[in-house]
Amino acid sequence: MIEIFKNTNINFLGFRKKGFVISGILILTTFGSIIYHGGFNLAVDFVGGTLTIFRFEKPVQRDIGQIREIINSLGLGSPEVKTVGTFEKNELQITVKKKSEGSFVADQIKAALKKQYPQNPFTLEKEERVGPKVSAELAQKALMAILLSWIAIVIYMAFRFKLPHGIAAVSGLIHDVIITTGVFTIRNAEISLSFVAAILTVIGYSLNDTIVVFDRVRENTHKGLIGKSFEDLINSNINQTLSRTIITVLTVLFVVTMYFFFGGESTRDLSLAMLVGTIIGTYSTYFISSPVLVYWNKKWPIKAH
Repeated sequence: MIEIFKNTNINFLGFRKKGFVISGILILTTFGSIIYHGGFNLAVDFVGGTLTIFRFEKPVQRDIGQIREIINSLGLGSPEVKTVGTFEKNELQITVKKKSEGSFVADQIKAALKKQYPQNPFTLEKEERVGPKVSAELAQKALMAILLSWIAIVIYMAFRFKLPHGIAAVSGLIHDVIITTGVFTIRNAEISLSFVAAILTVIGYSLNDTIVVFDRVRENTHKGLIGKSFEDLINSNINQTLSRTIITVLTVLFVVTMYFFFGGESTRDLSLAMLVGTIIGTYSTYFISSPVLVYWNKKWPIKAH
């Protein structure tokens, strides 16, 4: 394996108290932002809205970004714009959070599109309200998916390592989810199903990074702690995996950064969640999960298998 750093001896755990302070400030900022904005800015997926489908005479696939900006300027809520049906039908589905009786929302959208696209006639194929019952069910399932993933991780880590490793890993994952969500609440960006998908991906990435360190801890624990404390052992293992971590992080960051700047509006929030989550996930392995394991070992010594 390519090694960027060789024989490093950085005392990562020596910064754990500062790490806890930084994380505490970020978490408090997250909750403060949620209170300030009066809760989360939930997308149509969760709060419902109005769904419309328009059929154009000419192709509109290349104009989706511009159409999204046009609809966004109407003040109906951040729109979801995508093509539906076969390519030849030129059908566009536009969903906004604004709810109204009758055809008020559809009429506003039609007027804006006629003004900007007089050369491309269209007809309104469908208009319907997305009910709150479906949206509430989606929100419940999304939350349940995250909670079940944490429970499954604790069980998996308990079997592969020991219960303390599972508790330490999940503490880092909860930290990652809160802070990644905090970035969205500070920006007042929408929380959509794409965001939930990104959070689950971040959980998997962060867990993988933590497992690599913990696996090395277990391997070296079997060799004994002669001349080393448990804290020194974990520091040593973090340094041993540092090159792998840096290479992996840089690779992921390169891809998600490209998507963030050049992937278009539809992938921007997903890319942002991945971008923040990747950085925070790596940080939490060093300054949250590993310190939690050290504190646990001081209270209840962890014996080798």
